[in-house]
Amino acid sequence: MAQAEQERSQEQREASGSEAEQVQQFGAVFYITVAISAVFVLAGVFFTDPFGSALATVVGWITDYLGWLYMLMTSFFLGFAIWLALSRYGKIRLGQPDDRPEFGRFAWFAMLFQAGMGIGLVFWAVSEPVTHYTDPPLGQAQPETADAASLALQTAFFHWGLHPWAIYAVVGLAVAYFSYRRGMTNLQVSTVFRPLLHDRVDGPIGKAIDVIAIVATLFGVAVSLGLGTLQIDAGLGEAFGLPSGIGLQLIIIAVTAVAYMLSASTPINKGVNILSQTSMYVAFVLLVYFIIVGPSLLQLNVFTQETGGYLANLVPRSFDMAAFEPQEGTWLADWTIFFWATWIAWAPYVGVFIARISKGRTIREFILGVMIAPTIFSMIWFSVFGAAGIQADQQTGGAISKAAGTSEALGLFAYLQENPLFLFTSIAMIFLVWIFFVAGADAGTIVLGSMSAGGVLNPKRLIKLTWGVIMGALAAILLLAGGLDALQNGAILAATPFAILMCIMCWCLYKTLRHDYREERRQVQEVMAHDQNVEKQQMEEIMRRHEAGEPVGTKVSNNGGMGKD
Repeated sequence: MAQAEQERSQEQREASGSEAEQVQQFGAVFYITVAISAVFVLAGVFFTDPFGSALATVVGWITDYLGWLYMLMTSFFLGFAIWLALSRYGKIRLGQPDDRPEFGRFAWFAMLFQAGMGIGLVFWAVSEPVTHYTDPPLGQAQPETADAASLALQTAFFHWGLHPWAIYAVVGLAVAYFSYRRGMTNLQVSTVFRPLLHDRVDGPIGKAIDVIAIVATLFGVAVSLGLGTLQIDAGLGEAFGLPSGIGLQLIIIAVTAVAYMLSASTPINKGVNILSQTSMYVAFVLLVYFIIVGPSLLQLNVFTQETGGYLANLVPRSFDMAAFEPQEGTWLADWTIFFWATWIAWAPYVGVFIARISKGRTIREFILGVMIAPTIFSMIWFSVFGAAGIQADQQTGGAISKAAGTSEALGLFAYLQENPLFLFTSIAMIFLVWIFFVAGADAGTIVLGSMSAGGVLNPKRLIKLTWGVIMGALAAILLLAGGLDALQNGAILAATPFAILMCIMCWCLYKTLRHDYREERRQVQEVMAHDQNVEKQQMEEIMRRHEAGEPVGTKVSNNGGMGKD
C-alpha cells in the first residue's frame, strides 16, 4: 500500500511538473518575440526596398557615432574574461562540487566551435586576407607588398581570435554560473540580472531583457545562415555551373531548413553533437590536404610570424579608431565594427548554447577552453588558406582578389581552382559549410526555444520548429533586401542594445562571484574553527586527567565527554 501510494504521488508530481513546464513554455516572451520576428519578416516581404534603406540608415548612424563604444566594450570583455580565468574564482565549478562534464573535450570543442563561427570561418578563409592584401587596413601598408600580406593575416587573426571568443565566454559563463551553480535550472539571460533587479527580473523588465536577447540571437543566427547560403550558392555555381542568384539561394535555405528542423527533432547528444564532430573531422581533413598540396613552408612561417605580430599589436589594435584619419572610418565600419557587432549579436545564441553543454567544468577550464583552443584553430585555418590565397593571387595576376571583390563567397572557390582535385575539394567545402549550416541552425533552434520558453533545458519540439521556420524566413528576407550588406546591417542593429546589457551582465556576475566566494570561505572558516575548538576541549580534558592522576587511555567525545576506546 505504502509503495503504491508513493508511486501515485510521484506520478502526480511528474504530471504537475509537465503541466507547469508547458505553461512556462508558451508564455509572454515566446509570443512577443514571435510577433516581433513576424513584423520584420512581413516588412521585408512587402516593403523590401524601404526596409533595406531604413536598416542601412539606422546602422549607418550606429557605426558613425557608436563605433568607439564597440571598440571599448569588446576590449573590456576580453580583459574581464582573462581576469576571471586567472583570478581566485577560476577554481569554482559550474555546478555542484561533484558535478562532472556531460561531454568529452573533443565533442565540447566541436559543438562550441561550430556554433561560434563555423560557417564564417569557411566564408572568409581566403576572401578576407586577400581583400586586406590588395586594400590594406587603415592605410597602414602599401597594397600588394610583403607588409600588406603580413598586415592582412594579422587583421584576420584579430577579427577571428581572442575578442569574439571572449564575448561568447562572458555570456556563456554568466548563464552557466547562475543556472548550474546557483541552481536556477534555466538558461534565460534575464536570470543573470537577478543581483541587480532582484524579484523584478520575473516581471516586465526581465521579460524585456529576454526579448532583446532573443531578437539579437535571431538576427545573429540569420546572418550565419545567410553567409552559409551565399557560400553554398557560389560553390554550386563554380563547381557545377548552376545559375547563381536569389532563386538558388532561396532553394538552398528551404532544403537546409528541412534538414536542420529534422536535426532539431532529435536530442542534443545526437543531432548537434554528431553533426559538430563530423564537421570537425571534415575540416581537419581539408586543412591537412591544403597543407600538403599548398605552400607548406610558407603556411608554417606565416603562422609563426603573424602569431607574434598579432599578440604584439593586440592592445593598440583593440583601441585603434583612426581618429585623425576620418576617411578610414568606412573601413572600420565595414570590417572591425561589423565583426564586433556580429559576435555580440551571436553572443546570446553561442553563449547560451555553450552554457548548455558546459555543466561541470571549472570557470578557468571554461574560459581557457572557449577562448584559447578556437583562437588557435582559427589562426591555423587563416595561415593555411589565407597565406596560400595571397600567394595564389600573386601568381595569377590578381585573379583571387578579383573574384573576392566580385563576391566574398567566390574568393574561396577561386583559390580552390588553382589546386588539384578542384571538383572534389569544392564538394567537400560545400558539404562542410552545409554541415556547419545545419548544426548551427539546430543549435539556434535549441537556444531560441529555450530562451523563449522560460529557459527550459529541453524546449518542446513545436517551439524549436517554430523558430526554425522564422530563422530561415528572416535569412531569406535579409538576402532579398540586399545580400551581405543587409546581413551586416541586421547584425549591427541587433547587437547594439545587447552590448549594453552585456556590460551590466559582467557587473552582476562579478558581484555574485564575490559574494558566493566570501560566503563559502566563511562557511569553511566556521567548520575549521569548530574543529579547532573540539580539539582544544579534548586536549584540555586529557591534561586535566593527567594532572589528576586519572587514566587517560579513553577517548574524548566531540561533546567533551569521555568514551571507552
